[in-house]
Amino acid sequence: MSTTNVTAQLTDAQIEEFGREVDEIGEEVMDSRGERDRRYILGLIRIQRSLEFGGRVLMMGSILFLPVWASALASAAVFWLMLIIGTLMLAVAKVLENMEIGHNVLHGQWDWMGDPEIQSNTWEWDHSCPSDQWMHTHNVEHHMWTNVMGKDRDVGYGMLRVTEEQRWHPFFLGNIFYALMMALFFEVFIAVHDLEINRVLGGRRSWAEVKPLWQGSKRKALRQCLKDFLLWPVLGTLLAAPFAFFGMGPALYQVFLILLGANFVACLLRNIWTFAVIFCGHFPSDAHHFTKESIEGETRAEWYVRQMLGSCNIRGGRLFHVMTGNLSHQIEHHLFPDMPSNRYPEVAPRIEALADRYGLPYNTGSFKRQFGSTLWNIVRLSLPVKSGSRRSMA
Repeated sequence: MSTTNVTAQLTDAQIEEFGREVDEIGEEVMDSRGERDRRYILGLIRIQRSLEFGGRVLMMGSILFLPVWASALASAAVFWLMLIIGTLMLAVAKVLENMEIGHNVLHGQWDWMGDPEIQSNTWEWDHSCPSDQWMHTHNVEHHMWTNVMGKDRDVGYGMLRVTEEQRWHPFFLGNIFYALMMALFFEVFIAVHDLEINRVLGGRRSWAEVKPLWQGSKRKALRQCLKDFLLWPVLGTLLAAPFAFFGMGPALYQVFLILLGANFVACLLRNIWTFAVIFCGHFPSDAHHFTKESIEGETRAEWYVRQMLGSCNIRGGRLFHVMTGNLSHQIEHHLFPDMPSNRYPEVAPRIEALADRYGLPYNTGSFKRQFGSTLWNIVRLSLPVKSGSRRSMA
């Protein structure tokens, strides 16, 4: 593994010793998994499902207070309050399911419990991307080859220029617009990520090879759309139908559109939040990137060093960490992807102290700092700038 001034002060023996100490921390925590971890994930799943159910009930119940009702219950203030709270509850439920539950279950973090309902090979998350496709692209390719140019397809997701090591093309003048679209519809971009559409359009991958993946993505996305944008709005509309029939309430199409809009906003909020958290963990200006040549003959300890240099943490409180799926501890997640996520907060100080002792950077900062750095990076790299950054390993 080639080095820059970041690791030049370390000998091969020191790097291997660093890796041994990382292993010790990981083994200690994994050996201590037990009942408190089980209670954590089971309790979180109950909370998430309660939020989703309660949010949808509030959204549908808000219809009873629409000002157009010929009823003493009619109240614009109550209607908007219930609709907004219900939409936010649904958005939070979707964030929890995707981030702290689905993402981490699919990493196999809870397979050790032996619970048939919480297994990485059976869990299907509330997302347009089929679980098996996501696990291949994310667990195998991204976590194995983190930030290695030409191997980790999460570097820019085939659309964005996020490092100076990506050759500039006029296409990247749209960096800001692409990032905005990705933030709004992040679920969709993740769903088609495994298809490598950019390679198909460039003739580097055949449609015959992609077609089975496309069929799987299409089926899963269709189920998601039917659930969120048809079945739930229709159910709410049917509940209002008897009143509309007697001319006591709003037109049914109005009810449907209100509930459709609320579900869409909840999905939109989930997309924006997950985009922000994931981008903060990978694309701030100080994240390192690597060439394929630099990882030839890479040892386990050197892999640990690469994971640390290529990942970034976000500081925050306990609730913030849960809402990020503990991906605010992106460094620890990349070092120990199959460790229960509720353990990352206790591991993080030990890893940071270890990095400091070996003189390795531990990239952490506030959400404002990390997201601001990421946005500036996207804006800056839309232009053909190249300053010989120290953040790449050649």
